[in-house]
Amino acid sequence: MVRQGRRWRNRDAQYTLQLTAMVDMFTILLVFLLKSYTTSSVQMATVDNIHVPLSQSSIEPQEALRMHVSLKGVYIDDEKVLDLVEGKFVKTDVDTKDKKFVKRVYDELEKHAKKSRDIASANVTHEFKGDMILQADQNLDYSILKKLMYTSMLAGYANIKLGLMGME
Repeated sequence: MVRQGRRWRNRDAQYTLQLTAMVDMFTILLVFLLKSYTTSSVQMATVDNIHVPLSQSSIEPQEALRMHVSLKGVYIDDEKVLDLVEGKFVKTDVDTKDKKFVKRVYDELEKHAKKSRDIASANVTHEFKGDMILQADQNLDYSILKKLMYTSMLAGYANIKLGLMGME
Protein backbone atom coordinates (compact mmCIF):
# COMPACT_ATOMS: atom_id res chain seq x y z
CA MET A 1 0.00 0.00 0.00
CA VAL A 2 2.67 2.39 0.84
CA ARG A 3 4.26 1.90 -2.56
CA GLN A 4 1.11 2.86 -4.40
CA GLY A 5 0.88 6.10 -2.46
CA ARG A 6 4.38 7.06 -3.43
CA ARG A 7 3.66 6.46 -7.09
CA TRP A 8 0.69 8.72 -7.01
CA ARG A 9 2.60 11.42 -5.25
CA ASN A 10 5.35 11.37 -7.92
CA ARG A 11 2.81 11.67 -10.72
CA ASP A 12 1.28 14.74 -9.20
CA ALA A 13 4.62 16.50 -8.74
CA GLN A 14 5.46 19.33 -11.14
CA TYR A 15 8.86 19.05 -12.87
CA THR A 16 10.51 21.93 -14.69
CA LEU A 17 13.13 21.47 -17.36
CA GLN A 18 16.35 23.39 -16.74
CA LEU A 19 17.31 24.76 -20.17
CA THR A 20 20.02 27.19 -19.08
CA ALA A 21 22.87 24.70 -19.30
CA MET A 22 21.64 23.32 -22.63
CA VAL A 23 21.28 26.80 -24.14
CA ASP A 24 24.78 27.70 -22.97
CA MET A 25 26.16 24.54 -24.55
CA PHE A 26 24.42 25.22 -27.88
CA THR A 27 25.61 28.84 -27.87
CA ILE A 28 29.23 27.76 -27.39
CA LEU A 29 28.84 25.13 -30.10
CA LEU A 30 27.29 27.65 -32.51
CA VAL A 31 30.08 30.20 -31.91
CA PHE A 32 32.72 27.52 -32.43
CA LEU A 33 31.17 26.37 -35.72
CA LEU A 34 30.79 29.92 -37.03
CA LYS A 35 34.41 30.76 -36.19
CA SER A 36 35.77 27.58 -37.77
CA TYR A 37 33.64 27.78 -40.93
CA THR A 38 35.21 30.02 -43.54
CA THR A 39 34.23 30.52 -47.12
CA SER A 40 35.48 32.80 -49.82
CA SER A 41 33.36 34.37 -52.50
CA VAL A 42 36.28 34.30 -54.90
CA GLN A 43 36.69 31.05 -56.81
CA MET A 44 40.24 30.51 -58.02
CA ALA A 45 40.06 27.49 -60.29
CA THR A 46 43.30 26.62 -62.00
CA VAL A 47 43.40 25.90 -65.71
CA ASP A 48 45.57 23.85 -68.04
CA ASN A 49 47.55 21.91 -65.40
CA ILE A 50 49.04 25.03 -63.87
CA HIS A 51 51.44 24.46 -60.95
CA VAL A 52 50.87 27.35 -58.57
CA PRO A 53 53.35 28.18 -55.78
CA LEU A 54 52.22 27.61 -52.19
CA SER A 55 51.52 30.39 -49.71
CA GLN A 56 50.90 30.61 -45.97
CA SER A 57 48.92 33.85 -46.18
CA SER A 58 45.54 33.89 -44.52
CA ILE A 59 44.16 36.98 -46.26
CA GLU A 60 40.98 36.30 -48.18
CA PRO A 61 41.08 37.44 -51.82
CA GLN A 62 38.69 40.07 -53.10
CA GLU A 63 36.66 39.67 -56.27
CA ALA A 64 38.66 40.87 -59.26
CA LEU A 65 39.48 40.05 -62.86
CA ARG A 66 41.46 36.79 -63.02
CA MET A 67 44.41 36.14 -65.30
CA HIS A 68 45.88 32.63 -65.41
CA VAL A 69 49.25 32.07 -67.07
CA SER A 70 50.42 28.54 -67.77
CA LEU A 71 53.23 27.16 -69.89
CA LYS A 72 50.71 26.75 -72.72
CA GLY A 73 48.75 29.99 -72.69
CA VAL A 74 47.30 33.13 -71.10
CA TYR A 75 43.71 33.01 -69.86
CA ILE A 76 41.61 35.98 -68.79
CA ASP A 77 38.48 35.02 -66.86
CA ASP A 78 38.92 31.38 -67.96
CA GLU A 79 38.99 32.31 -71.66
CA LYS A 80 42.16 31.60 -73.61
CA VAL A 81 43.57 34.81 -75.04
CA LEU A 82 47.05 33.87 -76.15
CA ASP A 83 49.07 30.72 -76.80
CA LEU A 84 52.53 30.30 -75.30
CA VAL A 85 55.14 27.94 -76.68
CA GLU A 86 56.93 26.21 -73.80
CA GLY A 87 56.27 29.19 -71.55
CA LYS A 88 57.46 31.82 -74.03
CA PHE A 89 55.70 34.37 -76.24
CA VAL A 90 55.70 33.98 -80.00
CA LYS A 91 57.63 36.89 -81.53
CA THR A 92 54.52 38.19 -83.30
CA ASP A 93 52.67 38.55 -79.97
CA VAL A 94 55.13 41.13 -78.57
CA ASP A 95 55.03 44.64 -80.03
CA THR A 96 58.05 45.54 -82.18
CA LYS A 97 58.30 49.11 -80.83
CA ASP A 98 57.78 48.24 -77.14
CA LYS A 99 59.25 44.83 -76.27
CA LYS A 100 57.27 44.71 -72.99
CA PHE A 101 53.84 45.24 -74.61
CA VAL A 102 51.57 42.30 -75.56
CA LYS A 103 48.83 43.58 -77.88
CA ARG A 104 46.30 40.71 -77.70
CA VAL A 105 46.37 40.67 -73.90
CA TYR A 106 45.96 44.46 -73.87
CA ASP A 107 42.92 44.27 -76.18
CA GLU A 108 41.21 41.67 -73.99
CA LEU A 109 41.95 43.58 -70.79
CA GLU A 110 40.75 46.81 -72.36
CA LYS A 111 37.48 45.07 -73.30
CA HIS A 112 36.98 43.94 -69.68
CA ALA A 113 37.89 47.38 -68.33
CA LYS A 114 35.41 49.08 -70.67
CA LYS A 115 32.66 46.68 -69.60
CA SER A 116 33.45 47.31 -65.93
CA ARG A 117 33.51 51.08 -66.43
CA ASP A 118 30.15 50.93 -68.21
CA ILE A 119 28.69 49.02 -65.28
CA ALA A 120 30.21 51.56 -62.87
CA SER A 121 28.63 54.45 -64.75
CA ALA A 122 25.19 52.80 -64.57
CA ASN A 123 25.49 51.45 -61.02
CA VAL A 124 26.55 53.76 -58.18
CA THR A 125 27.58 50.89 -55.88
CA HIS A 126 30.05 49.45 -58.41
CA GLU A 127 33.41 51.13 -58.88
CA PHE A 128 36.19 50.23 -61.31
CA LYS A 129 39.36 49.94 -59.22
CA GLY A 130 41.64 48.17 -61.68
CA ASP A 131 42.02 45.07 -59.49
CA MET A 132 43.38 41.89 -61.02
CA ILE A 133 44.45 38.52 -59.63
CA LEU A 134 47.39 37.03 -61.49
CA GLN A 135 47.84 33.30 -61.09
CA ALA A 136 50.94 31.99 -62.85
CA ASP A 137 52.75 28.69 -63.18
CA GLN A 138 55.77 28.51 -60.90
CA ASN A 139 57.97 27.32 -63.79
CA LEU A 140 57.39 30.45 -65.91
CA ASP A 141 60.17 32.89 -66.56
CA TYR A 142 59.76 36.13 -64.64
CA SER A 143 60.20 38.19 -67.82
CA ILE A 144 56.87 36.79 -69.08
CA LEU A 145 55.14 37.97 -65.90
CA LYS A 146 56.79 41.39 -66.14
CA LYS A 147 55.47 41.84 -69.68
CA LEU A 148 51.97 40.78 -68.64
CA MET A 149 51.98 43.09 -65.60
CA TYR A 150 53.24 45.99 -67.72
CA THR A 151 50.52 45.37 -70.31
CA SER A 152 47.89 45.06 -67.57
CA MET A 153 48.96 48.36 -66.06
CA LEU A 154 48.56 50.10 -69.44
CA ALA A 155 45.05 48.64 -69.76
CA GLY A 156 44.03 50.10 -66.39
CA TYR A 157 44.69 47.11 -64.15
CA ALA A 158 47.45 48.50 -61.95
CA ASN A 159 46.39 46.83 -58.69
CA ILE A 160 47.70 43.29 -59.30
CA LYS A 161 47.62 40.59 -56.65
CA LEU A 162 49.27 37.22 -57.05
CA GLY A 163 46.99 34.22 -56.65
CA LEU A 164 48.76 31.40 -54.83
CA MET A 165 47.71 28.01 -53.52
CA GLY A 166 47.01 27.90 -49.78
CA MET A 167 48.69 25.31 -47.59
CA GLU A 168 46.30 23.16 -45.57
